[in-house]
Amino acid sequence: MQLNGLEMKILDDADAVAEETTARVLAAAEQAIEARGAFHLVLTGGSTPIATYRRLAQADADWSTWHLYHGDERCLPVDDVERNSLAAREAWLSRVDIPAQQIHDIPAEQGAEAAAAAYEAVVSAAVPFDLVLLGMGEDGHTASLFPGQEVCPGPLVMPVHDAPKPPSDRVSLTPSALCRTRRMLVLVTGAGKRPAMRRWRAGEGLPIARVAVAGNADLILDRAAAP
Repeated sequence: MQLNGLEMKILDDADAVAEETTARVLAAAEQAIEARGAFHLVLTGGSTPIATYRRLAQADADWSTWHLYHGDERCLPVDDVERNSLAAREAWLSRVDIPAQQIHDIPAEQGAEAAAAAYEAVVSAAVPFDLVLLGMGEDGHTASLFPGQEVCPGPLVMPVHDAPKPPSDRVSLTPSALCRTRRMLVLVTGAGKRPAMRRWRAGEGLPIARVAVAGNADLILDRAAAP
């Protein structure tokens, strides 16, 4: 099944989405490590991927070759429960032996501009990624790219102010960075996402539609979110 040229797989529920995503992440890691000796993965925030991260914490993998990045981050203290980096660390990263220097958190506690400038160099050295994980909000946003937001075409990382969801200050990879990947997985679960999925299918220019394009992106969703 396809959505605007993207391969779309509809599964029974959020648990099935997590199982499928975990399998695909591990398969992508094996392929990347065999081909290039390392695996560069961009993590997504929100509730949907946490179940995947918990499964990865139980997996048997060559963690020494994994390099992790974040698609976006909230400008909050490093120990704030709303930080994407803390959620990933608690669910997964604190339980496996990925070298600390290979976990590249966005230094969003420094403020949006300073953090974006610092992370630009990190992302520039990492692209193309092997795999980017993305979610989608009920308004069609992805990472911290929101509807109506101006995105400059050049930078790989951008500061975000006045986000419609708190906190208002954030840091986000831009479409230029997110699309520089060998594969992309978009994870969507829950009935609350169905209206945005229908808008996406209808061709509306949602942020997720600007990033997830046919060719290297696959969409995995549960039946509740299916348009």
